[in-house]
Amino acid sequence: MRAVLETRQKAAAAQVKHLEAELERVRAALADTEEVHRRRVIGLEQYLEALAEEDAPVDVTGEVSRGKPAGPRRSVPHRRHATEVEELSPDYQALMAAAVDAGGDGLGARRAAVVLGWDSASASRVEGARARLKRLVERGSLVEKKPGRFMLPASEQGSGSGRPGGGS
Repeated sequence: MRAVLETRQKAAAAQVKHLEAELERVRAALADTEEVHRRRVIGLEQYLEALAEEDAPVDVTGEVSRGKPAGPRRSVPHRRHATEVEELSPDYQALMAAAVDAGGDGLGARRAAVVLGWDSASASRVEGARARLKRLVERGSLVEKKPGRFMLPASEQGSGSGRPGGGS
């Protein structure tokens, strides 16, 4: 009887090891797939922004009107180059205002999608909002102290100014 129980225990231990290895493989595949998904969401967003620029209104001479000279486009200026939130596009202004309203709790991607007037039940829209929040983090206007929670830098939370360049 003891030999049968030991055999069963060894078989169960082997099954546990096999399933743990399989779990690690699945986790690695999931992480890779999530990264590909994140990149594709950002790529789609950039593509749609580029299409929107191409559809800019045409003036009476038949040329596309340009507010700024042609060159590298940056929808979110680096914090050191921006002095006011008004320099940001309307969507980014709305996100900055929502971050001010969120205060210390931080702004989440789902709430950001709602602020942008998007369907917060759509995963792609939520990821698009997250990409915009991440862009604000990259440019220094917001910080991500907790994963998925975006807020003003500590120097600006007390003032509540919402100015990306006002605190430095």
